[in-house]
Amino acid sequence: MNWCILIPLLVGLLSAIFGYLLGKAFSKGDDHSADIELWRNKNVQLESELAECRSKLSTASTRSISGAGSSSGGTVASSFAAGAATSIIAFDAAAAKAAFGKKIKEDDLTIVEGIGPKIQELFHENGIPTWRSLSETAVSRLQEILDSKGQRYRVHNPATWPDQAKMAYEGKWAALKKWQDEHDYGKA
Repeated sequence: MNWCILIPLLVGLLSAIFGYLLGKAFSKGDDHSADIELWRNKNVQLESELAECRSKLSTASTRSISGAGSSSGGTVASSFAAGAATSIIAFDAAAAKAAFGKKIKEDDLTIVEGIGPKIQELFHENGIPTWRSLSETAVSRLQEILDSKGQRYRVHNPATWPDQAKMAYEGKWAALKKWQDEHDYGKA
């Protein structure tokens, strides 16, 4: 018999038994059935609210309004998720291409003058993935994100970025292009 194999197996088995007994001795032995039942009830409630929101969304999306709130003729669909009205403006790639002379991808933050691929990646990592979210973010928060990455990013001035992102989100491509042409690298 080969003792070199038997000894590690025996030590492993004894360690497993000892670990199990220690775990059993130090466990509180609490009954979590009340907590489980509470979370099950909460889950049922949330699922019913989700179903209600989905039905409102499908009802609202069938009643889409053409041309409202957009100079590019996009479609605005209203949804009433969780009781609050929000507008979703459809992206019009043709209008964006006509204004900029190149293909624009939806929610491409680099269309904002002053934002390059690295800053776009940094904003994505910090929960700012869309034109809308960028337009709703305070300039101080944008500067805070830039400052967190050191001197290389600290030199950028995000003062106009939310305004530019808002024009992109709202489909105001001609206005955005004109604004960028009139300003020196996104500086007011």
